[in-house]
Amino acid sequence: MEFRLGSTDISAIRFGISPGHELVHAVRAVLRPQSVPLHWGWFRTLRNEQMGEGFRLMAVISGVDGYMPDFLTTDPAGDMTPEQELERLRQVPDERLRADLQKMVIRSSGDRQREIRQLIADPTRARAAIVEAWQEVWEALLDPVWPQMLRLLRADIGVRARRISDAGLADMIATLHSTVTWHNDAVRVQLPHYEASVDCGGTGLLLVPSVMATRRCFVLDEPPTHPTIFYPAHGISETWHRPAADVLDALTALLGSARARLVVELQQPLSTSECARLTGLAASTASHHLAVLRNAGLVDSRRAGTRVLHTRTPLSEALAGGR
Repeated sequence: MEFRLGSTDISAIRFGISPGHELVHAVRAVLRPQSVPLHWGWFRTLRNEQMGEGFRLMAVISGVDGYMPDFLTTDPAGDMTPEQELERLRQVPDERLRADLQKMVIRSSGDRQREIRQLIADPTRARAAIVEAWQEVWEALLDPVWPQMLRLLRADIGVRARRISDAGLADMIATLHSTVTWHNDAVRVQLPHYEASVDCGGTGLLLVPSVMATRRCFVLDEPPTHPTIFYPAHGISETWHRPAADVLDALTALLGSARARLVVELQQPLSTSECARLTGLAASTASHHLAVLRNAGLVDSRRAGTRVLHTRTPLSEALAGGR
């Protein structure tokens, strides 16, 4: 898959978050847990009774791998919330729903194919059923761990943004995944069973990290969606699902309470005074702990005007992600 970029596209490359993409891959993880060992810890927290009719319908329309209906992921943007994703799903036009489900018809057979054809025949009923199923499955699978996922997704975006400023856009693109390369103003993604070339046409390229899709990249390349690459986020381990309090306890045992709290709080660039206020430390004490963390390679400090802003390094991101 090749995304060709003009000068306008390069200036419009941006990051997004997609609760819909995470939910589809959570369903796929439950269907094939042997293929996602990094999610076994999360999988063990689930109960069999959570896999009801809503889960069955989501499994029917998403499948276990490969293409998924584009309307399930819409256009990821910024810090998109699950509520925003669900509202967009409610607004999917009939023609788009039919077109995406028709693609699933040719990728299915038997009872599953017949059920998808029935959904296509009555898009109003299908949309209502899918919205209800999405909400039910979200509450069962991802709502309890969304704060942990959101922390990892934001941390990944922060690391990538800093890499752009340090090494340039092409270098950052090359770190997304082993299957992603930059060549002659085009981003190429190696995909199984699919080949295409798309001119981004001034709309830019959307880069979306994923916690649940850890094995490979996925793309959106057909209008009306923006050209999009979904890639595995940094810092995913089998313990990614642990609550933030557990992570803080583990970091406290390693670093001490003050430095552990600083690492946890530095999810975005903060000044020394902001760090002191968030952790309840004196400014001089916070400055001392930040210097120790910086010397250990856990904090990066840069001057921005009259302030010095502190951010987590990739090593610190991995520690804060429970790795």
